[in-house]
Amino acid sequence: MAGCEAVLTVRLVRSFEHRNFKPVVFHGVNLDQTVQNFIQLVRDDIATRRGLPPPFKTYAYDTMKIIHQAHGAKTNELVMSLEDDENLILQDNQTLRAAGVANETEVAFFRKEDYGVYKANPKTAW
Repeated sequence: MAGCEAVLTVRLVRSFEHRNFKPVVFHGVNLDQTVQNFIQLVRDDIATRRGLPPPFKTYAYDTMKIIHQAHGAKTNELVMSLEDDENLILQDNQTLRAAGVANETEVAFFRKEDYGVYKANPKTAW
């Protein structure tokens, strides 16, 4: 594998309250592309990905946050941690590498508005 290509897992989060998410693996990701370009690549891919339920394909995802780095500690939260947003939420104008993304990183892809509502009142429903 080239030094700038990585395997990333993107966790598509449809609902924080219902813990409704689906992980999707991306191979050969260029870490020197911008976060904005990677978001567009993921949107384009999931729109046509086989085996992915339709509600996940058409959801209005707009934000990415690092969940887990390879060989690092994991959170106890089932969907994603609600802490350290200023360091873990990826900024559109940064490259993936500058944002802290490395090989085997797992990132959440979600709608920022949903995250704000859940963070203000982190209750789960069954």
